Amino acid sequence: MHDYVNLLRHATPYINAHRECTFVVMLPGDGIEHENFGNIVEDLVLLHSLGVRLVLAIGSRPQIAVRMAERGLTAHYYRNLRITDGPTLDCVVDAVGRLRIAIEARFSMDMASSPMQGARLRVISGNFVTARPIGVVDGVDYHHTGEVRRIDRRGINRLLDERSIVLLSPLGYSPTGETFNLACEDVATRAAIELKADKLVLFGSDAGLLDEQGMLVRELRPHEVSKHVQRLADNYQAELLEAAAEACRDGVKRSHIVSYATDGSLLTELFTRDGSGTLVDQEQFESLREASIEDVGGLIDLITPLEEQGILVRRSRDVLEREIGQFSIVERDGLIIACAALHPIPDSQSGELACLAVKQEYRHGRRGDELLERIEQRARKMGLKTLFVLTTRTAHWFRERGFQPSTVERMPVARASLYNFQRNSQVFEKAL
Repeated sequence: MHDYVNLLRHATPYINAHRECTFVVMLPGDGIEHENFGNIVEDLVLLHSLGVRLVLAIGSRPQIAVRMAERGLTAHYYRNLRITDGPTLDCVVDAVGRLRIAIEARFSMDMASSPMQGARLRVISGNFVTARPIGVVDGVDYHHTGEVRRIDRRGINRLLDERSIVLLSPLGYSPTGETFNLACEDVATRAAIELKADKLVLFGSDAGLLDEQGMLVRELRPHEVSKHVQRLADNYQAELLEAAAEACRDGVKRSHIVSYATDGSLLTELFTRDGSGTLVDQEQFESLREASIEDVGGLIDLITPLEEQGILVRRSRDVLEREIGQFSIVERDGLIIACAALHPIPDSQSGELACLAVKQEYRHGRRGDELLERIEQRARKMGLKTLFVLTTRTAHWFRERGFQPSTVERMPVARASLYNFQRNSQVFEKAL
């Protein structure tokens, strides 16, 4: 009895800290199949009863494999991603639908002998995830395999405010009515980022990250993850680590990796000092500022890969040094992770937004939006009335942020005369 009382007393600070916080919990299909699944559900119900706002993202890989085997279908993968053709998509939809119903039934239990007695939970799923196709990579068509494009943040938050548990399946839908098979890790990570969740909890088979000696690594910073990912290679723990680090880089305060095979691992991780898994903590130091001559080297490191891909126009070091005062940058712990430039156009009240770039592993946050807002503020202070942008790859991004399709002829003569017709960039403009 004394141990039980002490346990509750020591958990009290964590209970207070977690109340009204948003947690996104990712449970893969293997975890749902595991004999410990019932205990995990009861632990999630406990979290909900303590005031935690819960989003549950589920996987379905083993369930899909069973459906495919029943129909005599062979699974095909490329770069560790399932290729989802028409017959495979039918299996995915069948597996996910059955899982959703089974999970809703489990959360509906209200037996006198169950810890869930009196919970009366509402579990709500729906079309909260907008997806797009991965398309063709290296000549391989992924068909109906997709990636997350957008999370319905407002819709989910409204349900969380009503004390519902939101269930996200590994399916996403396009504006054209198509259905796409998604990675549950992608769904969970993007949901945590878009919802500005306090925690992302990722269930795996192991108790977090194990080092070379098989010892549990208790805590990591995002920048420390890459060396472990290289060591783990194709191990599933590497995927979980990358998801945890990505979430932290893009605003989630803490990510936890715990075991679905260990009874009570979730509660031990969240309500005890030592935890039970691996914690990835957000790095705090990040700033948005104007660039100086000392930043030229970091800018070159950031934009060179994009120049080699043909996404950005090549700029020499001399050009960057001359134009450095026109750049705004996002710096994290001494590393330049994003930039954008404002080029005033001579003899006009117009400017050009150029060289907007975000380092690959720091995308999906709001850094692009923050840089755009910074550039627009600078332009208004300079008395500019119109902002032009030329792009070959990101037309939709700019249109979603108020830019309108334009033409070379509408640009001031000083800029129109430099237009590169070989690049065939699309022209957009925005009134300031």
